[in-house]
Amino acid sequence: MGEAVQSEMVVKRDLRAVAEVRTFVRLVAGGWEVDDFVPCLIASELVTNALRYATTADDEVVFRIGHTDAGVVWVEVQDSTCDMPRLERADLNGESGRGLFVVEQFTRCWGARPLAGNVGKVVFAVLNPT
Repeated sequence: MGEAVQSEMVVKRDLRAVAEVRTFVRLVAGGWEVDDFVPCLIASELVTNALRYATTADDEVVFRIGHTDAGVVWVEVQDSTCDMPRLERADLNGESGRGLFVVEQFTRCWGARPLAGNVGKVVFAVLNPT
């Protein structure tokens, strides 16, 4: 797959921090000369889920974005809960519940892996090459 480059940031426990994650993605993707629309969209969805469902006030959320010289971009969000995300049907009139559907539609693949010692998980998404 070639040489890989990765950047990460610790995300504040505040949903307003999702905008900071998008700014971070734009800066990193711009340095790679990669279009930032899909990475920002996927990062927003995964970080929002971690902040909303997978953390408590004292927990840390870590966002990572990586890129290979073959043009593959991936994003990861690490949180401290072991509850694995799952794709669900959203209520047609509901205001939430579509995030993982969006992730599935705009990525090559996505998934989650538990961390050793039951200390949390990493949710990842691999984007299509640019």
